[in-house]
Amino acid sequence: MKKNRWLIALSAIAIHLSIGGAYAYSVYKNPIATELGWEASQITIAFTIMMGLAGFAAALFGGVVEKLGPRKAAMVAAVLFGLGQGGAGLAISMDSVVLYWLTYGLLSGLGMGIGYIAPVSTLVKWFPNKRGLATGMAVLGFGSGALITAPVAVSLMEAVGISNTYFILGISYFTLMILGALYIAPPKPGDVEEFVATGNTKSQEIAQMSAREAVRTKHFWMLWAMHLINVTSGLMMISVASPMAQEIVGLSVASAATMVGLMGLFNGGGRLIWAAASDYIGRSNVFVIFFAIQLIAFLTLPFTTNVIIFQLFIFLVVSCYGGGFSNLPAFASDLFGTKQLGVIHGYLLTTWSLGGIFGPIIVSAIKEATNSYIPVFYVFSFLIAISFGISLLIRSDVNKLKKQKAKEREETMADKKTPVHS
Repeated sequence: MKKNRWLIALSAIAIHLSIGGAYAYSVYKNPIATELGWEASQITIAFTIMMGLAGFAAALFGGVVEKLGPRKAAMVAAVLFGLGQGGAGLAISMDSVVLYWLTYGLLSGLGMGIGYIAPVSTLVKWFPNKRGLATGMAVLGFGSGALITAPVAVSLMEAVGISNTYFILGISYFTLMILGALYIAPPKPGDVEEFVATGNTKSQEIAQMSAREAVRTKHFWMLWAMHLINVTSGLMMISVASPMAQEIVGLSVASAATMVGLMGLFNGGGRLIWAAASDYIGRSNVFVIFFAIQLIAFLTLPFTTNVIIFQLFIFLVVSCYGGGFSNLPAFASDLFGTKQLGVIHGYLLTTWSLGGIFGPIIVSAIKEATNSYIPVFYVFSFLIAISFGISLLIRSDVNKLKKQKAKEREETMADKKTPVHS
């Protein structure tokens, strides 16, 4: 029986919503510190381990995910992530910070990395005519997970305590991910032919490559470099948005907190809107727009005194950050095909871990050295300008390759129509 591709999408969203719940870690910090007396840095280490591992796990296990298939890979992710979250409850009950690092940090990080890539390449195959929309739907779930988990976790901690909250959420995540895993599957021959026929030129594959072939191309490293700078810039902004806004334009603590909440909406919304737009204007054009917006924003922010304009620029930067994640696998599938997309996507996601390290470190170092956030904008303007240049180069290459491929198709069609004379 043929599967419904929209239910496949819903299954992917269920998996990503679950692993995205880990972004709500900040709501646990004060309750854990108050109840157990752990240092804030000790609690944060677990999150750092999880995020650092997630990107590298995606790269390390990309080949395993391709071999196992999306269903088995998602089940493995469900077990690891569920144990990680539930195990954190055991660590709290035992007052063991090391066990907390091993469960919430290590196991959750491995589960997150595998769970992130498991459904994406499958979803792209089901939506050959709307690859941007497909990946946007999945990673929208990832970006929105914390919005759902945060208030639920707060209510549960007040009602049943921290340990039981982790147990309940761990079981819930496991169940939701298993339900998604049970339905998700790659399309069978003939399942998506009708959708290919309605596809547009913005989603056509330029080539079909293995992961080994892809990493030997300049386009892989151009895409990798662009995404690294996009992630680093976005995570830098996310990590210091509240104190930066208070210092530069004088936002109150409460107003800055509201701004941070709205940033979550732009992060999640940007993942869907930018990805859907890329199906019509092209992935390469979207990346050019990303860096044009960010270059204008970073050059303008140091001189901005208007509170509304300042926040608007920050929201735009964060939407580009989210949009980069949803456009990444779709762009990779255009450039390298879907043959080993899970592996290629995993390699590209090493930028996720590196950006999570570099972004906060760079901004902290500059702030400590200068006692101001203003120089941060100039450093990142330089990085964004490099990415803007790369985005123009890759767009030029993509357009040339598409024209070349279109010409080859026309010649092939002409040869088929030419009658053969004996």
